Amino acid sequence: MADAKTVTMDDLLKEESVKSLAAGDVVDGTILSVKKHEVLVDLGPLGVGVVPRREIGFGQQLEAGEPVTASVVETEMEDGYSLLSLRKAAKDRGWDEIARVVESGDVVEISPYDANRGGLLIELEGVRGFLPVSQLSAEHYPRVGSSDKDGILQRLNALVGKTMKVRVLDVDRKTNKLIFSEKEAIKDGLSERFEKLKIGDKVKGVITGVVDYGAFVNVEGIEGLIHISEISWERVNNPSDYVKVGQSVDAKIIAIDKERLSLSLKQLQEDPWLKEVDQFGKGSEVEGTVTRITPFGAFVQLSPSVEALVHVSELGESESADPEKVFKLNERKMFRVLDVDKDSRKISLSLKKK
Repeated sequence: MADAKTVTMDDLLKEESVKSLAAGDVVDGTILSVKKHEVLVDLGPLGVGVVPRREIGFGQQLEAGEPVTASVVETEMEDGYSLLSLRKAAKDRGWDEIARVVESGDVVEISPYDANRGGLLIELEGVRGFLPVSQLSAEHYPRVGSSDKDGILQRLNALVGKTMKVRVLDVDRKTNKLIFSEKEAIKDGLSERFEKLKIGDKVKGVITGVVDYGAFVNVEGIEGLIHISEISWERVNNPSDYVKVGQSVDAKIIAIDKERLSLSLKQLQEDPWLKEVDQFGKGSEVEGTVTRITPFGAFVQLSPSVEALVHVSELGESESADPEKVFKLNERKMFRVLDVDKDSRKISLSLKKK
């Protein structure tokens, strides 16, 4: 009688490993070692698995001896190890957790791991998602000129790794779609703050963006806009000459809509026009600098805060005088004051002789 083949415990374990593991299985194990490009996992009687660096979740910190749950990608490679993925296992569990978050409407904390010009890339519970620029709060919205694409990306890159509170805006597991919103996460609190504000209130804020037509301000999470005409009593050609991003300002609320405040800096200051205008009496001769030339006349700076208009009909004897031929920008001329209307803040001038 032939001797029966001796079967060792290793043979039994190996056979059990082959029989028991299948691609897609979720298995528990213990980390044996953490190397630069891979992590080895002890699967007990199922053998040893290897997790490539790319299959480790974003920001996941691993240490030897730590228990982990992994998904089987391949049951056995050339070296005898099973190919595992921590990311996939986390993702499968993550979708279940995300479904719970969506149902409850909970606000969750996230940290973006990357950015592009469209928004922030986020991973939550092993599932990757996206936070569009349009869904950022007033505090984080990149207020730069529309043509400054590099400026937008620079602002978004500054948010990478920063803890933010968001709500899930849209989700579809079948298409792997997961969209977040920071605006929705702070919506309830903003409504309460809006109710406490009224026109005429003085508020403190921080400049978040400066554009051609004004400056954006973050007022405790509420977005405000200071239009260029409300920055100073002086003529403002470039808002960046008056305010800078990150600057703290006091402003007056001059209008309130559903999502934004209209603010004014100049209305918290005394109007210098009212003081300076008294020196220009009706019928007096004044000297001024031509600042703008239009088809209907020219605007003339009489003092730092007082600007007046000389209408085309007051340029000379001819009713069809051309302002472009009569004036040059920045030239100084003598005029006669025709009228001063303090209520409408208007001064009319004439070039005609009496």
